[in-house]
Amino acid sequence: MTSIIRGRAERLATFRSIAVQLMETLARWVPATPEMEPKVLFGRHIWDFAQHADMLGKRTFELRAPLHYTLPPAEDYQALLTELAAATATAERLALLYTGFLPGLKARYANYLETADAILDEPSIRMIGRISADVARMLEESRELTAEFTQFKCADSKRIVEFAEREGMVTDVVASRGSGRSGSEHRTGA
Repeated sequence: MTSIIRGRAERLATFRSIAVQLMETLARWVPATPEMEPKVLFGRHIWDFAQHADMLGKRTFELRAPLHYTLPPAEDYQALLTELAAATATAERLALLYTGFLPGLKARYANYLETADAILDEPSIRMIGRISADVARMLEESRELTAEFTQFKCADSKRIVEFAEREGMVTDVVASRGSGRSGSEHRTGA
């Protein structure tokens, strides 16, 4: 039973790491984005990701891990987050995040909901359900923005498709214990 609980805590701690990194990426983008509409969208979504990180961090504590337990994702997934954070043009940022990355993360949350034990992991299921609904709303808000302001549509759609495919090829975002990543575990507050 303990290994099952630890596995849940590690998965949620990895989701927390992703939420923290997305929050930090958007926080860096806001002052560097000259256009007001995307800046406002990013600002609202910083708050969403911060709420997700907080909920996930509290849940890891309930699963017998430290409060705000955070595990970096698998190396391939971390590389995608790093590439996303490095985007500089507004249209590229919007496309990479809302077309290339978040739909895959939403699918990962859906997979968690489908495979979790509805009785033993009901609090996590409720939380991931709320986070999934937030991500769906975020995706809709970005679609509305790019539909209204066509200058924010990314011209390099091939890159976005390739990025989304790479995201989908990562089979598990949780770093395996044998990968040498266990030393990178850390506790953070967000």
